[in-house]
Amino acid sequence: MSRFLRLGVNIDHVATVRNARGGAHPDPVRAARLAIEAGADGITAHLREDRRHIVDRDIERLMAEIDRPLNFEMAATDEMLAIALRHKPHAACLVPEKRTEVTTEGGLDVIGQHDHLVRPVGELSAAGIRVSLFIDPEPAQLDAAKRLGAPVVELHTGAYCDAVEPAEREAELARIVRAAAHAEAIGLECHAGHGLSYDTVGPVAAIQTIVELNIGHFLIGEAIFVGLTNSIARMRKAMDTARAAAASA
Repeated sequence: MSRFLRLGVNIDHVATVRNARGGAHPDPVRAARLAIEAGADGITAHLREDRRHIVDRDIERLMAEIDRPLNFEMAATDEMLAIALRHKPHAACLVPEKRTEVTTEGGLDVIGQHDHLVRPVGELSAAGIRVSLFIDPEPAQLDAAKRLGAPVVELHTGAYCDAVEPAEREAELARIVRAAAHAEAIGLECHAGHGLSYDTVGPVAAIQTIVELNIGHFLIGEAIFVGLTNSIARMRKAMDTARAAAASA
């Protein structure tokens, strides 16, 4: 039997467009509502230190105005921990963050940052917030996440999506498959995301040990041409088709 695969839609880059001009348009909360209508099971928003896209008021409104789980992406800083504990979203995904990066460049080094991560993971969990760690698909990082007490990991799919040569892409996909299997074996819920498009989502959606995909930039970009509900509905269909095909194979 095929497990249901959830879709989390990241609305950060609706806010990016809004912030380019200032003002209130386009509204990321409206985008969140449309995403839910189109088949999203949850909404993801990353509140960065520099507030380059999502801002504090967006988080307040998302908590008050949407009826699906909010996945709050955050760096493991005192400021973001305080914000998360104040709002108590459904989930908090801890991600690495650099001021100079255009987008998240890699997974969190859970092994090297274990001592730094103990407090945020513990306090978020104690507050009833489901903690996930955004990591590269490496078994050692998964083991470190397990030791830390995080119940969920999200595998960074960027290297797979960015691969140009077929052999390289297959090798990166194999890393994801192995990591997802290892996550299940050690009792971690496994999500995945970063860079996924219509062309790359199928093989990842087919991995039965992954239960959620988080997708944003591609969907917002595609929405310029076909509309947000259409871009999300097509992604939802691609995920479901790939999942069902893999289950029946």
